[in-house]
Amino acid sequence: MKNLLCLILSFFVIPVGHTQLASPNESGVTFGHVHLNVSNLEQHKRIWVEHFNGTIVEKGSHSVIKLPNMLITLTEQQPTMDSIETAMHHFGFKVRRMDKFLDKWRADGLPVGSMFLGAEGQLNAYVTLPDGVEVEMQEDRGLQQEITGYHVHWFVDDAVDILRWYVNMFDLEIRPRGRITTTTNVPGMNFSFGGNNSGRQSTKGAAIDHIGFEIDNLKEFCLELESKGVVFDVPYQELSDIGLNSAFFTDPTGVYVELTEGYDEY
Repeated sequence: MKNLLCLILSFFVIPVGHTQLASPNESGVTFGHVHLNVSNLEQHKRIWVEHFNGTIVEKGSHSVIKLPNMLITLTEQQPTMDSIETAMHHFGFKVRRMDKFLDKWRADGLPVGSMFLGAEGQLNAYVTLPDGVEVEMQEDRGLQQEITGYHVHWFVDDAVDILRWYVNMFDLEIRPRGRITTTTNVPGMNFSFGGNNSGRQSTKGAAIDHIGFEIDNLKEFCLELESKGVVFDVPYQELSDIGLNSAFFTDPTGVYVELTEGYDEY
């Protein structure tokens, strides 16, 4: 009887390693991470844990913050520029109570930028992390979790062109987000394209260094992207010391992109 009870309960236990990132789409693609260059690693770890309810995972020298729908990965080095100077202007979260979040943020001496009604008619606010990492918060009183990852935002002149490029490369669909029509969804994250380029720079080395997709069967997926014309800055490689397979390319706007296989096991 005891063995039968254990067997029944096992069907209702979800392994922790598989609950972090969103389930992949039919092409084996889900959103993976945002990678930051930071001058003070311990300071950023504290902020991501205390203000965003993150959980720290360390694999060797690799520091990862686990959040709903996404990971934040960190490299301790002085960024070359703030994120708002690059094509990847900011990334964003939904939060259940904006006042609660901002009160705690201000009490920690961290800066809050403009507050406004966003594209979906909800209260939004920009906050800036140390090293010039720009983050947009959007209130959603119906959110089940206190806070969750929501979108990454390119500021580019050719929004329609780069949207179509991502839709083609990753087999996605165009899905407007409120008043923003040039957006698409990857499982776990919205990709928004718009704003003004105004000479914005490539992201590699900046506060937001790159974004990442988690891919099933990454080696085959890289071959498929190459057949579509993608040229890899760093070709497919296996990083057994941190449990990842990885490849890097730069998109047409200058945003550095990593493809990984293995983060869903963190």
